[in-house]
Amino acid sequence: MTDQRDSAPRAPEGVDTEKPSAARIYDWYLGGTQNWAVDREFGRRMEQQWPLVRPGSKQNREFMNRAVRAALRAGIRQFIDLGSGVPTAGNVHEVVEAELPDDHDATVVYVDYEPVAVAHATLILEEGAATDWAGIVQADMRDAKAVLRAEETKRLIDFSKPVCLMMMAVLHFVGPDDDPEGLLQTYRDALAPGSWLAISQMSEGDGDGEALEGLRWFVEQYRKTSNPVWLRDREEILPLFGDWNLLEPGIVHLPDWRPDRKLNALEAEARPFAWCGIAEKPGR
Repeated sequence: MTDQRDSAPRAPEGVDTEKPSAARIYDWYLGGTQNWAVDREFGRRMEQQWPLVRPGSKQNREFMNRAVRAALRAGIRQFIDLGSGVPTAGNVHEVVEAELPDDHDATVVYVDYEPVAVAHATLILEEGAATDWAGIVQADMRDAKAVLRAEETKRLIDFSKPVCLMMMAVLHFVGPDDDPEGLLQTYRDALAPGSWLAISQMSEGDGDGEALEGLRWFVEQYRKTSNPVWLRDREEILPLFGDWNLLEPGIVHLPDWRPDRKLNALEAEARPFAWCGIAEKPGR
């Protein structure tokens, strides 16, 4: 039987499908369709060395989905997804479409600095007829002012109203020299009371044994690239929320934030290696 994930999607103009893309590899981890053979080959090689990479990615995406649904239930209608990659396989605008009526007033801004991710995102949003309420900004999330001042951001986001700002499995690309606490403060200061900040972060957590060694190998591979990975403990994540109020259940492992299903054995093995949390800006 042919795996449908091995079929090739339409390639955006100017995109090199002969070189692996981090955004498309992550899409493959999630079971998405916006990837090519070269991406799948790289992903399978990583998976052979650390089998938890796909269940861990899935847990991160499911946390993001639950976060978006919770924000929508709280009345938030504006979303900024930093380091979004390729917006497919259940990304923000798809969750919004599934949760709200067709005449909804929600808006979504994706942000990614990788040209290949922006090209794929543009094509996906165009084909989904979502460009009137969802857009992509090509910018480095570490340059908060560039993100916040971008024309597409200003078109879609009203900063006088609450925004759900998401940093899903991207803070591990923000190193100590990037001043993560200062970066997060710049973003937090730009948002209105009642806004949410959602963070997920790779970590050694309370993992051990072969699974922990596999994660360390995974991190070492990225240290050899232009996108080194920085792991953080729970205690290092807490200050990134500033004086905002953590929502229940606080900073927990990905599957433990308001879970809606049980984990299988492999998923349970991946559980220790990331933390997540959501906080609300006081004063609303």
